[in-house]
Amino acid sequence: MRGELDPGCVLCTGGLPASWVLSYTDGDPAGEGTRETMLTLGNGYLAARGAAPEAVADGVHYPGTYLAGFHNRQPGPDGGEESIVNLPNWLPLTFRPAAGQWYAPEHGRLLHEHRALDLRCGLYLRELLVLDPAGRRTRIRQRRLVSMAAPHLAALETTLVAENWSGPLEIRSGIDGGVRNTNSPAEAATSRRHLTGIGSGVDGPDVIWLTATTTGAGHRVAAAARATLTGGEGASRRRAGGTEDVAQVVTLDANTGEQLVVEKTAAVFSSRDAAVDEPLAAARDEVRRAGSFTRLLAEHTAAWRDLWTRFRLDVGESHPWQLPIRVHTFHLLQTLSPYAAELDAGVPARGLHGEGYHGHIFWDELFVYPYLNLRFPELTRALLEYRHRRLTAARRQAADTGGDGALFPWQSGTSGRDESPRCSVNPVNGEWMPDHTGRQPHANLAIAYSVWRYWETTADLSFLAESGLELLVATARYWAAAASYDPADDRYDIRGVTGPDEYHDGYPGRPGQGLDNCAYVNVMVAWVLGRAEEAYAVVGRHPGAVSWRTIAVDDAERARWAHIARRLRLAFLPGGIPAQFEGYRDLAELDWDRYRRRYGDLRLLGPLLQTEGDDPNRYKISKQADVLMLLYLFSAEELTALVRQLGYAFDPASIPAIVDYYLSRTTHGSTLSRVAHAWVLARTDRRRSWEMLLAALGTDLTDPAHSSTREGIHLGATAGTLDILQRCYTGLEVRGDVLRLNPLLPDCLDHLDCVIRYRNRLIGLRIDHHTVRFTTPPGADPPITVLVHERPVELAAGTTVAVGLHRMPAGTVP
Repeated sequence: MRGELDPGCVLCTGGLPASWVLSYTDGDPAGEGTRETMLTLGNGYLAARGAAPEAVADGVHYPGTYLAGFHNRQPGPDGGEESIVNLPNWLPLTFRPAAGQWYAPEHGRLLHEHRALDLRCGLYLRELLVLDPAGRRTRIRQRRLVSMAAPHLAALETTLVAENWSGPLEIRSGIDGGVRNTNSPAEAATSRRHLTGIGSGVDGPDVIWLTATTTGAGHRVAAAARATLTGGEGASRRRAGGTEDVAQVVTLDANTGEQLVVEKTAAVFSSRDAAVDEPLAAARDEVRRAGSFTRLLAEHTAAWRDLWTRFRLDVGESHPWQLPIRVHTFHLLQTLSPYAAELDAGVPARGLHGEGYHGHIFWDELFVYPYLNLRFPELTRALLEYRHRRLTAARRQAADTGGDGALFPWQSGTSGRDESPRCSVNPVNGEWMPDHTGRQPHANLAIAYSVWRYWETTADLSFLAESGLELLVATARYWAAAASYDPADDRYDIRGVTGPDEYHDGYPGRPGQGLDNCAYVNVMVAWVLGRAEEAYAVVGRHPGAVSWRTIAVDDAERARWAHIARRLRLAFLPGGIPAQFEGYRDLAELDWDRYRRRYGDLRLLGPLLQTEGDDPNRYKISKQADVLMLLYLFSAEELTALVRQLGYAFDPASIPAIVDYYLSRTTHGSTLSRVAHAWVLARTDRRRSWEMLLAALGTDLTDPAHSSTREGIHLGATAGTLDILQRCYTGLEVRGDVLRLNPLLPDCLDHLDCVIRYRNRLIGLRIDHHTVRFTTPPGADPPITVLVHERPVELAAGTTVAVGLHRMPAGTVP
C-alpha cells in the first residue's frame, strides 16, 4: 500500500501540533491491523476500529464495531465460549464514476493515503488520492468521530473531489450485518457468527436501518444511518443491498474540482441499554434528531476538552514521551470514559479495540484502577461494583473447587462464570495446546487489593460498607480455607496454585497441577487477611453506614485469619532472596546465550520451548514479574513489614539483589511485565526504569506487523504506563490516611505536570528536579496536609505552595 508522497495533502501541511497527533502515511498491508487498532474511536459505550469505510474483512483490513459488555455465547463443550460481538458495521461508504467499479482496496490504484488521529478532540482524519483504470483521479477527505457527547452516535464526513474528470457519480452508503468475529485466532474453533435474524429497511428519503439478534442470549442490536449530501447536480437515491446488509445509492453529476460532501450519521442501540424501550425505535429517533457533522463535532470536542482537563499528564510539548502519553490516555478513556460508570461492563483486557481474549475480563484492572483512583474515582467504584454483582458466580466457583468464600475466575464475561480457555494457539507454530493459565486464583487477590487501595484513596465509606467489605471478607474466607496447617512447623501451606508467571503452571513432568507456596500468593494472602479484618473494624465503627445485609465475622474466624497472616510459609534462595515458589531452587538454569543466539527475541520463550518438545516448568525463567509484583504493589517498607510479620528475617537492602536475580531471568512475554519492572527499578536504577517505561509506552505504537495489537490495545499496560508517571516517579502514595510524595524524576524528564483528585479535592502538581508546586482551586474545602519527603505541607483552597526537594541517591530504596 506504499504510495508516493502527495504535496497537496491537507494532512501533510503540519497544521496539527505533533504532540497531539498520531499519524500514518501510507503503510504496508502486514501492519494494517495494528494501525486500525490504534485509530479506533470510542466513548466507553460504543467503539469502531479505524478501518477504511470502503474496506471489508479481507485478511488485511478488519472493520469492527463493539459495545461495552455486549457478549454472546457460542455453543460448544463446557457450555461454549462467550465473546465480545462484532456488531453491524455502520461505516460502509464508497463511490464510483458511472460504469466504473466501486472503490475498494483491491480496485483502483491508491496514489497516496494519510491518516491522522487528532487526540485533542477524538477526530480521525483521512485523505487519499486514487486513480481508477480509466485514469480518473479522485481525492477523498474524511473526518470521523464517535461522539463523547452523545454515546450512541457516530459520524463520518466525506468530501470527494473529481480532480481530472466530470460526469455521473454514484455514492453508496450502507450498514453491513453480515459481519463475523474473525479478528482473533481464539475464535477459530467457533462458527464466528454471532448475529442472526437480520432485518433492514429505509426510513424516509435519507435514513437506512438494520437490526440483528445474537445467536445465544438473543440480545437485539439496531443501527440506523442518515446520509445527507451537499454539492453536485440532479441527485437521485435508490435502495440497495442484500439479505445481510442495507444500502442507499445516490447518483448525481460531478464537475471537475467541485467538492461533494456526504455526511453520514449513525446511531447504535441494544436491548441491554438502560432506559430504552426498543432498540430500533431508539436508533431511528436518535439519528433523525442528530445535528449536522459540524454541530456533533463541536459538542464532541467540548466533551473531550473537559476530559483532558481532568486527565492531563504533561512532560513538555517537545518531549518525545508526550505523544505516547497522550495516545495511552486517549485509548484508556475511549474504553473507560465516564459513560462506562453507567454500564454493567468490566475492564476488558484489550479495550474496545478488537476481539483479543474474546473481550474477557482479567486481572489487568489491577494496573488500571490506581490511575483512575486519582482522576475519576467514581469509575473505579462502578467497575469494582461490577465485580461485586458477580460475587455469586465467584462463590459458586469456589464451592465447585471444594473451597469457601469467593474465587473470581481468571477470565470472565457477562455472568462472571469462568471463561478461561482449556486450550489456546501456540503463537510460534500455530498449533493448539492445553492452556492451564486459568489456574490462577490470585485474580481475587487483585480485586481485593484494588478494593482496599480505592478505599485508602477516597475514604468512600459507603462503598466499603456496601460492597468492599463483602468482597474482602469473601476473598479472605477463600484463602483461609485454602491454607492447610502443618502443626510440626506451625506453618500454613497453600498448594496447587499458579502465580503471575504463566511459564510455571506445575512442577517438571506435572504441567497444570499448580505450585506450592508461591511467594506472591502467600504474601498477598497475608496482606488481604489483614485488610479484611481492618475493613470489618472500620465499618463496625460506623453503624449508620452498615449495609442492610449483615456481614458477620466472629472472633474465632478473625483470630484464624490473624494466625494464618502470621504463619504462611515462604521458601528462600541463597542470600535471603524469596523463592518464587517452593522447589524453585531445584529447577535448572537456562542457557540464555544459546537461546538468544538461536532465536534473538525471547519474549515467546515459553512457546518456543514447547515447540522443541521441552517444558518451561523445568527452568528458572519468568514470562513476567512474579515475586517482583510484590515490589510493584507494595513499598519497600510495606513489603518488609509483611515478610517480617510472617516470621522471616528480611533486609530491605537486599531488594536490589532480588530485582537483579529475577529480572535477569525474565523474558517480558507479557505487555504488563515492563510496566511492573519500570516501577520496581525506579528507585534503584533510574536508567533501566525509563528504558522499561519507553518499551511499555511503545507496546502498541511500535509493535511489528505480526503483533497481537491488531486484536486490541493492551489496556493494563496502557494505564500502567500512565500510573508510573503519576505515582511512581512522583513517589505518590496514600498510607496511614495521609497523602505522601517522594518525587524522583528520571534524568530525561525536566518536569511533570498533572492534576489529581484526592478525596474530592483537585490538586495541581508540577514537579521538577528541585521543586514540587501544588495548586488548589478556590472553594470551601478545608485545608489538608500532604507529606513531601516526610515534611508536612498544608494546602488550603485557592492557594499555590512550592516546596524544595532534595535528590535521593540512585541506589537508595524508598
